[in-house]
Amino acid sequence: MTRALLPVAAGLAPWAMPVAAQAPDPACFPTAGGALEICRGGEAEGVFFAPRACESAANVQIVRTAGRAGRLRVVYQAEAPAGGRRGDACPARRATSPLDGGSVRTGAMPEQLATLMPPTQARLWEMARAVRPEGRRRGRARSPEAAEAAPEGIAARHPMVVAGRDWSGDDYTYVFLLTTVPTPSGNRHALMQARTADFERFDIRGRAADGPAWVPFTPEGGRRRSRRGGDAPAPSAVLDETGAPIVGNCPGEGFDRHDLVGSISVLDRVYHYFYTDVLPADCAAPPARRRLGLYLRTSPDLTADRPWSSARLVAEPLPGQALVRVAKAKGMDRWAVAYSCNRPANTMDGPVADLCVQYTGDLSIGSLAGLVWYSEPVAIMRSPAYLGLRSGGDGGGRFGRAQHAWMTDRYGNLDTPASYSAKAGFVTWLDRLAPGYEERGASSVFGRPVYWGTWSVRPVEGR
Repeated sequence: MTRALLPVAAGLAPWAMPVAAQAPDPACFPTAGGALEICRGGEAEGVFFAPRACESAANVQIVRTAGRAGRLRVVYQAEAPAGGRRGDACPARRATSPLDGGSVRTGAMPEQLATLMPPTQARLWEMARAVRPEGRRRGRARSPEAAEAAPEGIAARHPMVVAGRDWSGDDYTYVFLLTTVPTPSGNRHALMQARTADFERFDIRGRAADGPAWVPFTPEGGRRRSRRGGDAPAPSAVLDETGAPIVGNCPGEGFDRHDLVGSISVLDRVYHYFYTDVLPADCAAPPARRRLGLYLRTSPDLTADRPWSSARLVAEPLPGQALVRVAKAKGMDRWAVAYSCNRPANTMDGPVADLCVQYTGDLSIGSLAGLVWYSEPVAIMRSPAYLGLRSGGDGGGRFGRAQHAWMTDRYGNLDTPASYSAKAGFVTWLDRLAPGYEERGASSVFGRPVYWGTWSVRPVEGR
């Protein structure tokens, strides 16, 4: 049984309360080197969004933006627009190709309705113009792996949202997203960038002769005038400090690839982009046997010509299906990590999918490398640090916990709705096994529900 919560002491938030010294509770697990404890069960959960048969949702983020008080923004990856209005007929759709385009949808909600999907509109999706993933090499010879222009355009997958340098007068919010670009060895993910002042109109980052240029996104695409004058350049991949485009380490196919997928968090006015990518040594391995590393890039200014640093490997190896989010913890100088995992126990159908959460001892990058992410063998993805989520599933003990995201402040650091202010985190996830509009196997995305849940963390007495 889960230990009952202690009475709230004066001036001490419930999630920060010490735990009375006693025998370890099997319903709880330690984190942050034993200084904190997370207990399973008793947390609030529910359905966040039940899409129609023609709709999908994944990577559902809730962001507390600056400006209008009491309003939150939801940003997520959805289906590519099929024409017509949202209220029109909604024939069932299915995902048939890993290259199917997606869209970024956004909407605003009042604080008290933070557990329900608000009305949203598609803001970014595939564009007719070609993506230029190679960037401008500034006189250097082009790499043999540099990609030619890709007709796929902006696919708008895996959005990652963070405010600009508002402490220096930048009022834009930036959305980093992924597209797929062809290379001689196969398709790779590439990092793209968009910006918005109101979450309704977006500009896409391209490249002009003298550096970055912001091009207004229009549903019809085509050549427009850039805001710097002249013909609008094609969208292009974001560059790192060496002038190289930020693309995945290895080519790959499939819906569940996590190359460059992650989160962005601002700490001491420096942007920290944590993401997973295939370890270069595993590029030649079959996709099912590839392992991931957790990488970090930093930036002092997202508007710079070459905004991101070179990649730094933080932790390895992680299973090939791991999805990792990292952010500064709510109210603590620690990193919080949420990642896909399985519970230690099996059912008749095998491992039970869940989400794991851990905290570091401090805000050093090395503290992330010190986490024990999974039990051996790592490929099975079992961990004792699972939340014990209950919602969703197929009724037979099997659950889908895909494409999870969480609520943050505008700087990408953990936050919670006012109605759950005592909680340490608010997480969302897609359940592809929950009942939808089609038979199982026809489509694991369209019409599948998105759930939400919370977790609590508290210090252990004497630590």
